[in-house]
Amino acid sequence: MILQASQFAGLIGIGIAILFIFILLVAMVKRYKRCPSDRILVVYGKVSGGESAKCIHGGAAFIFPVIQDYQFLDLTPISIEVNLVNALSKQNIRVNVPSRFTIGVSTEPGIMQNAAERLLGLAQADIQELAQEIIFGQLRLVVASMDIEEINSDRDKFLTNISKSVESELKKVGLKLINVNITDIVDESGYIEALGKEAAAHAINAARKSVAEKTRDGSIGVADAVQDERIKVSQLQAMAKIGEAKAAQNERTLVAASMAEAKIGEANANQNERVQTANAIALAKIGEAEALKAERIKTSEADALAITGENTAKISIAESDALRREREAEAEKRAIATEKVQAAKALEEAYAAEQEAENARASRDKATKYADIVIPAEIAKAKVEIDAEAQAENIRRIAKGDADAIFLKAEAEANGLYEVLTKQAAGFDQIVKAAGNNSQNAALLLIADKLPELVKIQAEAIKNIKIDKVTVWENGGGKDGKTSTSNFISGMYKAVPPLQEMFNMAGMELPNYLKGKNIPAEEISTEETTEVIASTEVTETKDNLPA
Repeated sequence: MILQASQFAGLIGIGIAILFIFILLVAMVKRYKRCPSDRILVVYGKVSGGESAKCIHGGAAFIFPVIQDYQFLDLTPISIEVNLVNALSKQNIRVNVPSRFTIGVSTEPGIMQNAAERLLGLAQADIQELAQEIIFGQLRLVVASMDIEEINSDRDKFLTNISKSVESELKKVGLKLINVNITDIVDESGYIEALGKEAAAHAINAARKSVAEKTRDGSIGVADAVQDERIKVSQLQAMAKIGEAKAAQNERTLVAASMAEAKIGEANANQNERVQTANAIALAKIGEAEALKAERIKTSEADALAITGENTAKISIAESDALRREREAEAEKRAIATEKVQAAKALEEAYAAEQEAENARASRDKATKYADIVIPAEIAKAKVEIDAEAQAENIRRIAKGDADAIFLKAEAEANGLYEVLTKQAAGFDQIVKAAGNNSQNAALLLIADKLPELVKIQAEAIKNIKIDKVTVWENGGGKDGKTSTSNFISGMYKAVPPLQEMFNMAGMELPNYLKGKNIPAEEISTEETTEVIASTEVTETKDNLPA
């Protein structure tokens, strides 16, 4: 009995152990969590690596009891409507940018960690509100950094800037930008509408220009086609006329040949008929003569006894024979004449047939000449007219190009003259500044700069004065102790005083020996006098140099 109780207690202990192990296994199985594909498993508490949480996407993890716990982050995309109103652009023009953003929790390792730290435990509405505030601020920054033209025309650049700016801020809270959809952009001032009208006007003008160019090309093509058609029609008409002329020529030649053969055949038939008729007549006459001869022989034998009658009969026979021969000769002569007349008619008809054939050949030659000369001339005439029209059009286009070139050349010359005058004005302004903003001193500077050139012009005025012959009659005396030579030299120096006036206008002073004053003769050295006299040709003449 005691043994049975101990055995029962052992069985109870074994059952309790088995139950504890089963409960432990069930608890461990329940703590093993699998992460679905549309969520992120966030394990927090005591995790490896010293991080605040461990994020798992598309896997599983064992959650240690007491020291660890878990939550899920939903990866369902969130659609946020952002209606940005009165945002200032780079040009200080306020625009309305209605848009819709699609965001979601990122699955990148570092960004998932941000999501676990900042979004865990927040409802979807809270996450949407947080993302909306971030998007509003970044969207305003992007609009403020771009012109209206870029925002309106270059939508790819606008969306790229939005994506870069918004996504970088969303990553800080563990979100990522999935899609951006800008519905429309409107400004209060109507600037975008004006840009649209301008673009439409440009498009309409470009379309009109393209239509005009295509119309021009079509007109040119039609003209070329008409030209080719006219040339081909002329060629075909010429070939048809040549063929008709050849056919008519062949027809007339064959008809003439047939008529000539027919007439020759008729002449031959008539000739044979006449020859046979003459032969039959001759044979009949010969038969008649033989019959008459037999009759006369019989008559002469019967009348042999009567010599007188026989002689009479012979005479009669002789006369009859003579008359017969005469008539036969006449008949033969008539037959020969008839044959000759018919032969002449046959020859005349043959000649007429040959003449018709010659006329046919002349007509053929005339048709050939027409085909070889007139038709090519008509074709050349049409070609000349077409070439003249093309040359006239070319001349008009060249004239238009020359007019455009003249206009551009005149415009370039005007621009160049404007640049030169502008630079000169700038240089004069610098000269005035250098002269202490005193215009009179600036003018003196300019005159001083031009004095060498003025002196050169003054010297050139008397440089080429030629003194052919100078004769000096010097007797050593003179008025006031001056000799003629010294008076001559003093007169030469008197040509210089205009130079003093130029120096006076410039505010400068000439040396004493260039002022044009009367220089005493004793101040002129002998060497100077010798040089002046040596520069002229002194000859023995009776002419005196004027004082």
